Amino acid sequence: MTRRLLLSYLALTVLVLVVLEIPLGLEFAHRGRDELISEVERDASAMAGFVEDMMEAHSAAVAAGEQGADASSGEASVSAELQRIAESYQADTGGRVVIVDQDGLALADSSPPQPGERYFDTRPEVAAALSGEVSTGIRPSETLDERLVYVAVPVASGGIVYGAVRITYPTAEVDARIRDNWLRLAAIAAVTLLLASGIGFALARSVTAPLRHLEAAAGELGRGDLGARAPTDSGPPEVRALSQSFNDMAGRLADLMESQESFVAEASHQLRSPLTALRLRLENLEQSVVDDDAESVEAARREVARLSRLVDGLLSLARAGRTSAAATAEPVEVFDLLAERATAWQPLAEEQNVTIRSESGDLTINATRDRLVQMVDNLVANAIEASVDGCTTTLTAQPVGEDVEIHVIDEGPGLTEEERTHAFDRFWRASRQPGQLGGTGLGLAIVRKLARAEGGDAELRQAPGGGIDAVVRLPSK
Repeated sequence: MTRRLLLSYLALTVLVLVVLEIPLGLEFAHRGRDELISEVERDASAMAGFVEDMMEAHSAAVAAGEQGADASSGEASVSAELQRIAESYQADTGGRVVIVDQDGLALADSSPPQPGERYFDTRPEVAAALSGEVSTGIRPSETLDERLVYVAVPVASGGIVYGAVRITYPTAEVDARIRDNWLRLAAIAAVTLLLASGIGFALARSVTAPLRHLEAAAGELGRGDLGARAPTDSGPPEVRALSQSFNDMAGRLADLMESQESFVAEASHQLRSPLTALRLRLENLEQSVVDDDAESVEAARREVARLSRLVDGLLSLARAGRTSAAATAEPVEVFDLLAERATAWQPLAEEQNVTIRSESGDLTINATRDRLVQMVDNLVANAIEASVDGCTTTLTAQPVGEDVEIHVIDEGPGLTEEERTHAFDRFWRASRQPGQLGGTGLGLAIVRKLARAEGGDAELRQAPGGGIDAVVRLPSK
């Protein structure tokens, strides 16, 4: 979310920069070229006025058909003076000056590409100037291989055009200024984007950090930590209000779960006492009844024992998903734990004529040890209950990707696929019960709830020998 907010800020900043800087850069370029054309036009007009008398005298001499040394000498002196003026202007400004007579013949050229007479009447701007119009513009020069600003103005007096003055000026300098201006605008844009990134990141974090804390608190609450709370002292008002609402909900949920657990615990405690008393009375009664009634008393005693286990199972199921200070994750050596539980269940397994064994290995996971013990015990109890005489129950584990699978495999009659699907339902029991333990139908429900509280899951698979492979899959870290 931080990235999306930051990108939205940057996109808005880029849009503003584009809207502001591109027109500004274009306006600067347009104004720079216009100013250059205006300056050159002003110089050309001033020069046309300055050489007007000389051009008029030259035109009159040519029109009168003057001959002789004096006429040639006068024309040469006019051309020399015009050439001096043109060269002086180019030396001062760098612009090329061409002065032509009314026929387009160059009388002066400050930078002629080649010696000899040249006519410029075929050039559009010169032709326009000789017709009495001022011509300006920018065009590329194939000869010089660069762009030129040109201005051609007529040299006229009393409505008579005696010639024209054309000034061309390279745009390299103004183009360089325009390019520098674009670079400055780009630098300003880069600095603006950098600042916008920093400010936008800070603003985005101020919004998303409280949301991440809220998300983390919701995850902890979902994993069973009813004490999880979100901070309410940071972030925008809307996020603080949301965090407060979440904390209120978590508090009400904690109160509800505490009330439920208290009720279950109290109910369990209240049921235990009369069940214990009833079991003791049945045991005392069993000693004094005749043989015909002994079987009925024994059946009643077994039912009382089953009810006691059912009450204990309900209490365990209610507490299975809770996280407490004691239920903290720690490194657990899986094969050592399996060997320990196999040893603990060995006497009951021998009583049922079932062999229980655990495989050896080296595998460590980070989990709550008490929950692991409770899960393995429930699965072993089910395996022994489902087994017949001479069967073997195997406890083993193996890594699967980033997870660890704990297997409790029996050699009983197994279950159908549909039965394996319903086996984790509360109070569900298989129709065939070969063992004598008298299950309550809560053991697998407790295993799945504990496994999910650890971030894993539980399932039943068909064992290779036809029995059940009960699997608990947990993350290794």
